[in-house]
Amino acid sequence: MWFRNDLRLKHNPAFHAAATSDLPVLCLYILENGRTDFRAMGAASKWWADKSIASLDRALKDRGGSLHLRSSSSEDDTYAIFKDLTNAFDVQNVFWNRRYAKYDRDFDASVKSELKDLGVNVCTFNGNLLMEPWQVTTKDDQPYKVFTPFWKSLKGQFEPNHPQRTPDCELVNHKGEALESWKLHPTSPDWSDGLEDAWTPGEDGAMNRLSSFLDGDISGYPTERDRPDLRSTSRLSPYLAFGEISPHQIWRSTQAAMETGKVSDTDGWAFLREVGWRDFSYSLIFQADALHRNNWNDRFDGFEWGRNESAQTAWQKGQTGYPIVDAGMRELWQSGWMHNRVRMIVASFLIKHLMIDWREGEEWFWDTLVDADCANNPASWQWVAGSGADAAPYFRIFNPITQGQKFDPNGDYVRKWIPEIGNLPTRYLHAPWEASGAVLKDAGITLGKTYPKPIVEHKRARERALEAYEATKAS
Repeated sequence: MWFRNDLRLKHNPAFHAAATSDLPVLCLYILENGRTDFRAMGAASKWWADKSIASLDRALKDRGGSLHLRSSSSEDDTYAIFKDLTNAFDVQNVFWNRRYAKYDRDFDASVKSELKDLGVNVCTFNGNLLMEPWQVTTKDDQPYKVFTPFWKSLKGQFEPNHPQRTPDCELVNHKGEALESWKLHPTSPDWSDGLEDAWTPGEDGAMNRLSSFLDGDISGYPTERDRPDLRSTSRLSPYLAFGEISPHQIWRSTQAAMETGKVSDTDGWAFLREVGWRDFSYSLIFQADALHRNNWNDRFDGFEWGRNESAQTAWQKGQTGYPIVDAGMRELWQSGWMHNRVRMIVASFLIKHLMIDWREGEEWFWDTLVDADCANNPASWQWVAGSGADAAPYFRIFNPITQGQKFDPNGDYVRKWIPEIGNLPTRYLHAPWEASGAVLKDAGITLGKTYPKPIVEHKRARERALEAYEATKAS
């Protein structure tokens, strides 16, 4: 069983098939680096992977086995690992759950070919999506480009089918590389305290988070999910990114909660719609060559992006002078996560206020998010940029002041992440520069010293972005 981004035993089709094959099962995880076009994990993802792999290993040891760890720095290394294990254990079958980015699909196809040359049967499954990308298509058998009809099609035909039982089987206990030797946990310095406080990686952590969400946090989801000051989102995204929970199980549990009346139909379907959006992102990455590099809409290929390293650094550090933007970027740095509404605000600010290429922001999120996902991350950035499928128009420019006032009305979110302006009256909290000198003094704030002045002026930045968009339309 080749584990990848499916680090769980329950509701895992590939593991279930391996466990019911009537042969001993060797559980393998390969740390992949150096593959052609492969996106190596970012720093926050490495932290999560370290904990998740250890959790899976403990679960296998409880069943008498272990997770065999190997590292690979090239395609040839991975082929050699499979050849070595095939010869050592007389491997008959290899099981895995599918991946969907082109660079992963191409590589998995080459591994499958190598294994067949060794006389090994390969069995692959859908372990991480509600439905396969090629199963949700138009009447003309074409992939959807717009989410709403995609969701209607998926919702109308989907039935959860991931196996719920985890069968007993004979597991191979074979020592591989030491997890500690991979040095996935940060050192010199260890910056992960905030992540440790915020998260419990692993399959048990995923199920506990789902239960907690359905037990109360989901209430009012259609509107309150946009409020970063409330604990009103599932926070399941990193568990889904690492496959510690099945989306089929999320669907089953949510529907069961709706059937018993614990969760209203309105709240439940609004949440499941967001799970469907994740499938839509995977449909896009399945269609695209390299969604994290190339504009989905090639009309944006000639867009004139600017370069402003000091502004980009201010954005990364949460020092733009716009509190809702800075709060989001500091939440990201400390916890490895950011509320989705704020993700849209900070992305719009980088792209449209600062005129910096969306790919720069996507790379920063890839490195700093614990839920960095090969489909969701680029699809969402391109949605904000206007270059993606079913995207927000480029001329839709989030106003960071009014967005803060609307979605953090009491200022609780900003005060949590930017305590240096916490004493400001709420009416000024999202635009500190509008406060009088006396109000700022009473709050202990000196703009430009204790908290930065805005690095750009909103109205002028908006006009500049619209001018650039018009120029692109004319070219």
